[in-house]
Amino acid sequence: MGPDDTLCWCFHIPKRKVVNFARQRRPKRASQLSECFGAGTGCGWCIPLLIRIHREVVGNEAVEADDVTAAQYEAMRAKYRADVAGGVRRKNEYGDAETRGPSGGKA
Repeated sequence: MGPDDTLCWCFHIPKRKVVNFARQRRPKRASQLSECFGAGTGCGWCIPLLIRIHREVVGNEAVEADDVTAAQYEAMRAKYRADVAGGVRRKNEYGDAETRGPSGGKA
């Protein structure tokens, strides 16, 4: 996933916008990244990645490149949304290695 790829599909927010918002505002909590055009407040899929970005920016670490492509990220989100809609799992619940969110299910 590159910096200009969509991070929050509900509100079409690119990763670069969230990273720049975090660098400029330096929020105390990851949840404050939602002030960046509502990131993370829709389906919840991007929350693990928002938490990771927050941790990296606040910890003055380099924001690492993701190990998934934009297409893989979009496909994982589609499966997550279908699972939530079908009652297979709850919103903001990340499953096994095959279905985990973008940060490996670590919050």
